[in-house]
Amino acid sequence: MKIGLAYDLKNAVPVALGAPDEEAEEYDPPSTIDALASEIERLGHQVVRLGGGPEFLENVVHTSVDFVFNIAEGRGVYRSREAQIPSVLEMLGLPYFGSDPLTLGICLDKPSAKLVALSAGVLTPRYHVIRQIDQLEALRKEALAFPLVVKPAFEGSSKGVHSTSLAHTWDNLYQSVETALEAYRQPALVEEFVPGTEITVGVLGNNPPTVLGVMEVVPQSGPDDNFMYTLEVKRDWRNLVSYRCPPDLPAACVREIEATALTLFAALGCRDAARMDFRIGRNGMVYFLEANPLPGLGDYSDLPIMASIIGRDYSWLIGNLLNSALERCGLRSLHHAHSASV
Repeated sequence: MKIGLAYDLKNAVPVALGAPDEEAEEYDPPSTIDALASEIERLGHQVVRLGGGPEFLENVVHTSVDFVFNIAEGRGVYRSREAQIPSVLEMLGLPYFGSDPLTLGICLDKPSAKLVALSAGVLTPRYHVIRQIDQLEALRKEALAFPLVVKPAFEGSSKGVHSTSLAHTWDNLYQSVETALEAYRQPALVEEFVPGTEITVGVLGNNPPTVLGVMEVVPQSGPDDNFMYTLEVKRDWRNLVSYRCPPDLPAACVREIEATALTLFAALGCRDAARMDFRIGRNGMVYFLEANPLPGLGDYSDLPIMASIIGRDYSWLIGNLLNSALERCGLRSLHHAHSASV
């Protein structure tokens, strides 16, 4: 089968003058694309590198492919940018890996994802969306409890989430919101911080999807209820954190986290793979933070790390993802196919 790869490279996307230094954070290095292509070829397929943006448009129209493995994050600061490639593929009638444009748009728009979660009966920290700085004063009436986390409303890969994003006072809050609005050119999400445990969950497959693992992110500096999985931490994860999979939580709590992740996977309309982020409060309550239906596949990304911890190598992970998507699309299974159960 001829499989196209859609992706955005860090060094191929122009960075706007004055943009934050993490402007290209969610895009992939060439090494990730090389590794992904190698695994797909190892499974017996021919790989066509389609790239992203205008290059993708040119290539996908003039190159014949049977299926597209899409990991492109999209261009610009639009809340629907992750839906750009899948929208084109649907217009062309080409099957592809991953969730559809609607799911990708909803999940990148954190406030919209929270509304879906709430409608599904899932807890999420109380929050407010600030679109311009003069709306901040009205927040006093919302009675949100400090500390408050400030993050861009339409970003992934922890862009805009720094140690300074945790506001303990109104002065801190004003400064953080102003920075978010100006630097990221989008609304700011202000939500109550949940002291406790940072958790990420991997979900794979379809009919039914299954939980790959429930992974706790642990600061190497020691127990810290106020720890946040910030951009700085992710950039230096080998030195700053360690991972537990399964987490150091009661079995009943882990079961609840798994069930909640599967509920969200269905409610948000995810397909093939997703990663869900949670905070577990001191009271044991499970709070949904955000969903990523386009999880990173670099060796530094949470999903491959999680797979490695539970004894599944990168080859297994990519084969599982590809097979799940091919089966969903009604295409023939790979001759190296293996069970999608984990």
